[in-house]
Amino acid sequence: MGRPVRSPLPRIPMLNLTPDFLLIQLLNGLSSGVLLFLISAGLSIIFGMMDVINLAHGSFYMLGAYFGLTILRVTQSFWLALILAPLLVALLGLAGERFLLRPLKGRGHLDQVLLTFGVALVLADLVLAVPGWGGTVRALPAPPELAGSIPIGKGQYPVYRLFAIGVGLLLALILGLIITRTQIGAIVRAGVADAEMASGLGINISLVFSLVFAVGAALAAFGGVMTAPIVSLQPGMDADTLIRALIVVVVGGLGTLRGAFWGSLLIGEVDNFGRALLPDYALFSIYVIMAVVLLLRPAGLFGRKT
Repeated sequence: MGRPVRSPLPRIPMLNLTPDFLLIQLLNGLSSGVLLFLISAGLSIIFGMMDVINLAHGSFYMLGAYFGLTILRVTQSFWLALILAPLLVALLGLAGERFLLRPLKGRGHLDQVLLTFGVALVLADLVLAVPGWGGTVRALPAPPELAGSIPIGKGQYPVYRLFAIGVGLLLALILGLIITRTQIGAIVRAGVADAEMASGLGINISLVFSLVFAVGAALAAFGGVMTAPIVSLQPGMDADTLIRALIVVVVGGLGTLRGAFWGSLLIGEVDNFGRALLPDYALFSIYVIMAVVLLLRPAGLFGRKT
């Protein structure tokens, strides 16, 4: 009998850790992280405030990208796509919360998981069925004014990625100010901390839930349009993004915007450096981060102990 054949170990590339390389990868990770924040922020707040496990949240991201593609084809304007696609997805999210999720209130997480997973499957098939959408890889071009590159070190870096970093950080700042400095933010924080108490104080918590759900869907769709010029539009993009967003929620902590932000940056950087340095272990690396955080802080980096 012959000796058993062992599968080769994944190849570890030669590391070329020059300052230019590290800077480029740091910027790539930052752009991935801030775009991931747009998806995970709504998911985290919805989890923490509404106690809803929404496995269709990645579908909002996917629908935003495909709606943006259609609007761009019709209007020839990336900026209109960036505005209108999130609004359309927000309306869908509002209808879904009102007619699908609200009747399940108090029935436990299993019903929510089954329903939202089913919605995700239906939307995935819908994307495949719409002419000009699924089935083949699609591309949404960046606006012409952001299509160039600028020199960074000895290389070139896309202007659009720098624009995405700026927009993501600006939105994170605006959301943070709204949550911490406004009356609306105080109501949302009260709903996250104790929805029944907030309702007892005269707050229409059902309306707040609906608006938060719609805003979360719009943020995910906005992230989909922003990410589309960087990655291809293809079937399955919703599931890939949902997995990373769920990891961010676990790492950052449930129901906290600060946790979603820093968790997204951490996962974005780890995932990007993993792809650049150890591509065979890239996906494994973010699970290692999640496992370490759960061992040291089971509630997440910024989560509340319950």
